[in-house]
Amino acid sequence: MTKLDTAKLSRDFTKDISNKITSVPEPQGFRHFFYAMICTLCPRKCNIDRSEKKGFCNVNDTVMLARAALHFYEEPSISGKEGSGAVFFSGCNLKCVFCQNEKISRGLIGKEVSVEKLANIFLSLEAQGANNINLVTPSHYVPLIKEALIIAKDKGLSIPIVYNSSAYELPETLKMLEGLVDVYLPDFKYSDETMALNYSKAYDYPEVARAAIAEMFRQVGEPKFDSRGIMKKGVIVRHLLLPGGVKNAKNVVSYLHETYGDSIYISLMNQYTPLDTDSLKKAGEKYPALLRKVTKREYERLLDFVLSLDIKNAYFQEGDTASESFIPEFDLTGV
Repeated sequence: MTKLDTAKLSRDFTKDISNKITSVPEPQGFRHFFYAMICTLCPRKCNIDRSEKKGFCNVNDTVMLARAALHFYEEPSISGKEGSGAVFFSGCNLKCVFCQNEKISRGLIGKEVSVEKLANIFLSLEAQGANNINLVTPSHYVPLIKEALIIAKDKGLSIPIVYNSSAYELPETLKMLEGLVDVYLPDFKYSDETMALNYSKAYDYPEVARAAIAEMFRQVGEPKFDSRGIMKKGVIVRHLLLPGGVKNAKNVVSYLHETYGDSIYISLMNQYTPLDTDSLKKAGEKYPALLRKVTKREYERLLDFVLSLDIKNAYFQEGDTASESFIPEFDLTGV
């Protein structure tokens, strides 16, 4: 596997204003103001007023956080030695049946914070030595995050901003962040529409993700690094290999390589962990493969495929990484 030497993922990766915005610029397809609008921020387009009712993301119109702390288990160019300033947002617009962070993705854990407080959290993480601000599952809060970033940058925030999402995004929502986000860290979960429907109730995921990643790349372009190897600009697309999902994974990799070549990084993960959750137990009755870990042979088949394409900019994981120990405690640290 010498061809992947320059991109080999270190073992650390595997172990390791006011409460409401009165107005925001109105992208095409948005109605009036964020808090008075019928919410169409994401592809679900729930068409509800989130100040009165929760959307598919299961959160309302105020930012809810589960954790904000230094995080050491991302790709080496994100975490580095100092850690990434990870801000975990509650709620999610996918709700995958195998979710590794179900307690927060369902909005079951979290504390509401104002935009001003969110900006101060960003500044606090920078003061702690974070290499970047890592916005984890932020899609449903984009207007608020934009406001908080502007406030924080006005107060001196200078480290890169990482947008860490499922890629189930609308390009017009992402455009609201142009010039504010430096690094995009999206998943590309599915190339297969049926798998996307069965596991995430999102039949349109492949098409949506392709458009979202195209917009991300348009904004930040090819990768740039500082002297320590920390990414300052660029796109890293992640794919979590699922049990029985080698064909799906190969199709994802093929698309990314054919479309972007080595202008982006691809991160291939084998850390799928079948957790003891009600959602997975129920899904496992219909899709029993989800109840097991990814096999060594499945991951090797994917890596062999990557080698056959001569992809240079890739991260991969070593050893058996499926473990709940890699999932942080969502105990409101830093919130």
